Amino acid sequence: MGGTVTGPIVTTARRRSLLTPQPSSCESQRDPARSEASTPRSSWVTIIVIYLAGVAAATSLGKFSSVGPQMTAQLGLSLSQLGWVISAVVALGAVAGLPAGYLVRRFGAARSLVVALVLMVAASALSAAAGNLAWLLTSRVAESAGYLLVSITCPALILRLAHERDRGVALSIWATFVPVGIGLSTLAGGAAGAALGWRGWVLLLAGLTLVMTLIVRARLPWTSAPETAAGSVPGARALAWPALLTVAFCLMVLVTIPVIVLLPTLLIEQHGRSAAVAGALTSAISLVGVPGGLAVGLLLRRRVPLGVLAASGLLVVPAAWLTYDSEGSLAAAVTGAGVISLENGLLGALVFAALPQVLERLDHADVGNGLVTQMGSLGSLLGPPLFGLVAGASGYGAAVPVIVAGMVASVGIMLLVTRHVSGRARRAAPEIG
Repeated sequence: MGGTVTGPIVTTARRRSLLTPQPSSCESQRDPARSEASTPRSSWVTIIVIYLAGVAAATSLGKFSSVGPQMTAQLGLSLSQLGWVISAVVALGAVAGLPAGYLVRRFGAARSLVVALVLMVAASALSAAAGNLAWLLTSRVAESAGYLLVSITCPALILRLAHERDRGVALSIWATFVPVGIGLSTLAGGAAGAALGWRGWVLLLAGLTLVMTLIVRARLPWTSAPETAAGSVPGARALAWPALLTVAFCLMVLVTIPVIVLLPTLLIEQHGRSAAVAGALTSAISLVGVPGGLAVGLLLRRRVPLGVLAASGLLVVPAAWLTYDSEGSLAAAVTGAGVISLENGLLGALVFAALPQVLERLDHADVGNGLVTQMGSLGSLLGPPLFGLVAGASGYGAAVPVIVAGMVASVGIMLLVTRHVSGRARRAAPEIG
């Protein structure tokens, strides 16, 4: 069964070739004749299919938010218990991202992606039949394993499918999968949940994910034996710079995600808005991160330095003051939160785009993305409780120094990494000539 999504049937050999890492521009310049003859192109149809699979997986992050009242009423859950159900999908990523990256390297990214999507479909269907909290949490932990593997395999596959000139754009597009998935599930969940019930809504998403699984299975190669990645297994030294990049990512997520997650509470308590208005504003603001992520790809194509994009993260500092000023207006708070959401999308895309440039080898991408997933999940898991603790003890304004410290540290580390990338590029330049 070797068909494409929108074209004629391709051979298994052709589909395998899709996952061969595309040659870099350095290789092409060393051999101009080869460059003119081969003219490698990015496999954009397959890249978009993989992106949509990631979006389908990311809907699991927000699918229970809009049907929470129904669930708490039917299952007798407290708000705290509902919160654990919602956040449990990233818990495994916070502790097992790096080991999962090595696992993907062992069994192959294409095979792992299909298995991950099947696991998410099964776990989602299981959660729709849940009768108590334990059942629900068990299914969510299983779903988190699938989501973790999707988060690792998709960018690794995209990296291999995209030619070097397109990698920044392709990975920037990929970086928008979380806000798009959350936005779609949040916007559609209310109406679908009212019409189908929360169980019907969950089954609908499971069905859509199953459709994407079949499309991915048809598009990507599948062999009887696992396709182990070529080359040496990356050790601690090879992962030093990728690890530093992901520390910056973790700090950025730690201080920006809570602003969005806790925004409805801020708008209700400090600005007197209704829950419906606060929810609508938060949903719109969360989607502001999408153009931020897409902008990175376009700016990199225009050769804007990575360091300039990283430094833009300092805009979060004044935005935090706007958001949490107790005497500020609603417009100021929404504007500040919008800037923070924009920078979250931009800096997240920057991390994905910069990762290939700090890896020693492109076939280390699965392990590198495992590290990115683990650190991002850790920031997402720890950020909201930290902000809740600080705001509960000293008010929302006390969160501003935390944001400032976290963003200054994050941007500083990113600038250090981008300086390393620039130096590496300069050292490679004489080899091209």
